[in-house]
Amino acid sequence: MWAYETTFYQIYPLGFCGAPRENAAPVAENELAQAADATASPDAPIMKIAQWADYLQELGVGAVLINPPLESDSHGYDTRSLRHIDRRLGGDADFAAVCETLHVHGIRVVLDAVFNHVGRGFWAFRDVQERKWDSPYKDWFHISFDGDSCYGDGFWYEGWEGHFELVKLNLQNPAVVDYLLESVRRWTEVFGVDGLRLDVAYMLDRDFMRRLHTFTRELKPDFVLIGETLHGDYNQIVNDEMLDSCTNYECYKGLYSSFNSVNMFEIAHSLHRQFGGDPWCIYRGKHLLSFVDNHDVPRLASILTDKSCLRPAYGMLFGMPGIPCVYYGSEWGIAGEKGGPDGDWALRPALDEPAPNELTAFVTQLAHLRSTNDAAARALNYGAYRNVVIQNKQLLFERACDDATVFVAVNAVNEPYTFGAGELSGSFVDLLADDAPTVELSGALELAPYEVRYLLRA
Repeated sequence: MWAYETTFYQIYPLGFCGAPRENAAPVAENELAQAADATASPDAPIMKIAQWADYLQELGVGAVLINPPLESDSHGYDTRSLRHIDRRLGGDADFAAVCETLHVHGIRVVLDAVFNHVGRGFWAFRDVQERKWDSPYKDWFHISFDGDSCYGDGFWYEGWEGHFELVKLNLQNPAVVDYLLESVRRWTEVFGVDGLRLDVAYMLDRDFMRRLHTFTRELKPDFVLIGETLHGDYNQIVNDEMLDSCTNYECYKGLYSSFNSVNMFEIAHSLHRQFGGDPWCIYRGKHLLSFVDNHDVPRLASILTDKSCLRPAYGMLFGMPGIPCVYYGSEWGIAGEKGGPDGDWALRPALDEPAPNELTAFVTQLAHLRSTNDAAARALNYGAYRNVVIQNKQLLFERACDDATVFVAVNAVNEPYTFGAGELSGSFVDLLADDAPTVELSGALELAPYEVRYLLRA
């Protein structure tokens, strides 16, 4: 699977492109369809993603994860139409041009798909508001005409986790499933998308996910499905019948928390529990989506107590098992706190031009290590995980497959440290050093403050 051998880059387009936070009044589907017939405009806000294509290619990105770009009430997850691009971003032809540009640069496109719920402006829900019991779409939702909503609709309906601006879809209704699957077909035919990130996948009907898996594999044999999960057993939905991957929130927390508490045992325990060699490890062979921040959580540069730990934190991210995903702008260390007057929008800013720095250069180096077809890439993408030396302030672990072994050494503090381990004996390629020289070690490895070393056994 191509997704297991690349770096993802996440963009929240409504924020990234500086779109208004609230959309204009809903319009009929046929009006959106008429707008979709227009030709692409270089001035459309969504075209900014295409303008970053050269930069993303240089960064070593193999896939862009685009949070919901479809017509919505406000933030993208309150969908009005699953067939057309949000008017605040441009039109269908504009997004098709963006996807084509990314593909020309060797970058695949993964779309954030919201199948659990829609917005109150969704065309079928508006029909229910107007026609009540007589609407042919009343069974598309979980509705009772014996009560009333908090909006005074004259009927009660189920909202996502009590958020009644998000109307829960009835995924056991064949008509709803058909509409969703035909929407996916359109995304592949018009935009050429290569995969989906399923919003709140932990809540989706399991039979629907099985159907989606079969349907998308028929569209494209290498179509990837990645689910958003927060807790629980990831094996329940990441398997041969449903999803290829899911978000690894356990290790997200372990990453930043280990550096803030200067306790590398936390992330080492999580990784060993998930991917280690013991019979009871739970996700060995899985490729979970790994990240240090995203559109829902504070930026790494804001949540880290010691900002100098940005470099070793990314070293951990790219060295550990999983699919590394970088959130736009975080590769050069922009800040962003969750909450406050701007709410989540503070995590989703408009950016004009890339502003690469030394951190960006380091992330680029790490991304290219995973995308080249050599021994190091095989070990990092597919190798087993084993803790070698664990200290509060330092961690040394091994990624090994049949023909390659890489040791990842991380120093989390502002003081030098020397690892001692029998495994550090022999010839190694120092992958992150200039020109990747071969070094001879005799059981010891010295690290500078906050340094990360990747050593490939020669």
